[in-house]
Amino acid sequence: MKRPYFKQKEQQDGTQRVVSNRILVLALVIVSMFLVMVVRLVDIQAFEHAAYLAKQDDYTSIKQYTTAPRGQIYDCKGRVLAKTVPCHNMVFITPNNVDYEDLLIYADRVGTVFELKKEDFTQSELKDAYLRYASLLETSDPAYNGMDLLTEEEKAQYQAGEMTSSKLRQIQLAAINDEKINSVETRDLIQAAVYERMASNASTGQASVIIEDIGDEDSAYLIEHKLEFPGFDVDFNGWKREYPYGQTLSDVIGSVTTSTEGLPENLAEEYLAKGFQLNAQVGRSGLEYQYNDILSGTSEIAKITYESNGLARKEIIQPAVKGHDIHLSIDIDLQQDVDAVLKDVLTRLGGTENRENFYSLFTCLENPNTGDVLALSGYLMDPETKQLSYYASGNYTSLVNPGSCVKGVTVYMGLSEGVVTPGEVINDEVLNIGGELLGSFTNHGLVDDVSALSVSSNVYMFNIAMRLGGYQYVSGQPLGITDVSGTMNKMRQYYSMFGLGNETGLDVPNEINVYAAGNNTAGMILNYSIGQLDTYTPVQLMQYAGVVATGGKMYQPRFLQYVKEVNGDQIFDINEVKLKQELPSENTEYLNRVQQGFRACVADKNCGDPLYANEHEVSAKTGTAEVNEWTTANLVGYAPASKPTVSFACSAPTSSVNNQALSGNVCTTEVMGPVLDRYFEKYPEEK
Repeated sequence: MKRPYFKQKEQQDGTQRVVSNRILVLALVIVSMFLVMVVRLVDIQAFEHAAYLAKQDDYTSIKQYTTAPRGQIYDCKGRVLAKTVPCHNMVFITPNNVDYEDLLIYADRVGTVFELKKEDFTQSELKDAYLRYASLLETSDPAYNGMDLLTEEEKAQYQAGEMTSSKLRQIQLAAINDEKINSVETRDLIQAAVYERMASNASTGQASVIIEDIGDEDSAYLIEHKLEFPGFDVDFNGWKREYPYGQTLSDVIGSVTTSTEGLPENLAEEYLAKGFQLNAQVGRSGLEYQYNDILSGTSEIAKITYESNGLARKEIIQPAVKGHDIHLSIDIDLQQDVDAVLKDVLTRLGGTENRENFYSLFTCLENPNTGDVLALSGYLMDPETKQLSYYASGNYTSLVNPGSCVKGVTVYMGLSEGVVTPGEVINDEVLNIGGELLGSFTNHGLVDDVSALSVSSNVYMFNIAMRLGGYQYVSGQPLGITDVSGTMNKMRQYYSMFGLGNETGLDVPNEINVYAAGNNTAGMILNYSIGQLDTYTPVQLMQYAGVVATGGKMYQPRFLQYVKEVNGDQIFDINEVKLKQELPSENTEYLNRVQQGFRACVADKNCGDPLYANEHEVSAKTGTAEVNEWTTANLVGYAPASKPTVSFACSAPTSSVNNQALSGNVCTTEVMGPVLDRYFEKYPEEK
């Protein structure tokens, strides 16, 4: 038995060994950690130094995007419709070490030294400048922050927190007129306008264009006096858009934002989602907008690093790649000819006796075998000044009452449904439907399906509509069509087979479809059969004529033919001809009867003398639609009749009074004769 002393000694020795072991382990851990730190420091300094410098640059630099030169737009014969022209731009990148007051000083200096004028800014920019100027006024000034632009009720709503800032700005901008803008001293207004341009991209670090297409002398001055203009520089790689043919087809081609504008406000969200920057020059409207992704190319990317003095240093890391060129179906020479004809007709006849409400005119032409749009023109006249404004896009953005020109569909429908037979004769005389008298412009006597189209018989179409609705005409009896909705739907189905009532698919933004009128009464069916109900665009009417011309084939109309790589002959992409639909082959005979009717209308001089006199056989159908006390004139057709190369539509809304003083159809008497003459001069008929 051990003595207590030795037992206690053993316990102490055990405790010391445990402590010693733990100290040793801790020391080893510390040494290991130190060695790891040393190794890591050596690695960072010797091997990863460059990588960490790059990361440091990432934290102290930004990426700047500059819009690439835009591709060009050509017509079908290689003539430039929209081109990109190099220019020098004054640009501004906000330095790091400037404040609000400094920017205002620089803005005033730029406006003064470079002699900027109000005309150098858009109306929208001047409105923004007015609000900026108002924000600089004394708080006691009634116009401070644009409060004078609000009604008392609007002020109360704003002060009560019931109006958002965006709504406030919307109201203020709407209230700013020329009087308000002119009330500000020119220098102050220009200072504010320049400041707005400077600040437009400040939050993103992107360059803001202050002056587009700055002159050589001004460029040299800025470079020589850069110290006086911190953050300002000359971009020698700028560009602007020019349109060599001016107004011709301007609203169809559209426009591009300037370098001072950047993304248009109404399209900013869409373009940002596609990766465009706020300062990008992009398509604003028309084909420029439709094909922006093709035309815009790839932006230049540069790294902007701020130096110790606060100024920016630029390093290009991705050069710009110019956009692709697009080639259209438009023949610009033919387009100018059509413009000239319409302008002359509307100038001479618009607002004259019996045509007091004749203030618009539209015409469009296509190759019915491909859908290629060759030309389309339109004008509006101001009733007060008689001044004309260009409106070619009205061919697909406005609706017209078609009138009798759609009777070709009615005849085809009647034959296809078996309610009339080819060559069946009906007596064109006034009908008595429940005591209401309905008839054609004049009684034509016995007419068949072909002659009914030639003389434009309403009575023949009424009979087709009534029989389609299951009713056989009995003089004096009410119109006994029970399924009005079903009958109307069937009629619309047939009309849609010819493209009427459907979007054509023309490659433009904002094409409208149709206005389908109410169909709650049986009488509406009769009106529909003669084109007095639904309304269509002139382009839809042109497409309808193309279906008749081709024997039942409907091709999607198009502007774009193909895309070419920049500075080369290689075709990048082709917009293939697209056959949308085709009428049933078993009904070919019925469409042939419609074709005969179209040809008879011209041959019998019912489509006007100019078309009758044309040496190239023209097939057409007139249409006059009653619009209250006015009449809308239309004409659809194609030529040559035996082998069509062009189909067309012409519409003259409310171009005559609707009474016995009815004036002639200007589309037949004034427009399409000279238009077709110009067409065949450029595209002679193959014999």
